[in-house]
Amino acid sequence: MIEPAPKETKTASGIVLPESAEEKPQEGKVLACGEDLIEEGKTIKCPVKVGDKVVYKKWGGNEIKVEGKELLLIKFEDLMAVITK
Repeated sequence: MIEPAPKETKTASGIVLPESAEEKPQEGKVLACGEDLIEEGKTIKCPVKVGDKVVYKKWGGNEIKVEGKELLLIKFEDLMAVITK
């Protein structure tokens, strides 16, 4: 389960974007991770841990609302990278 980063409402140069032009965020924070996945008899470990900042595919995941927050349920294969700084 991922909490998406806030949508950008301005460009880097300061232009305010209308809601229709705002890009869907592709990064967020991992809030929870499910069990390991067993596929074709092989165990695939969860590639992330709670608290990781990740990049995911633009249209990946299922949107859900929990306690008023918009969250995403993402499959392992829709995760692209873990952000480390």
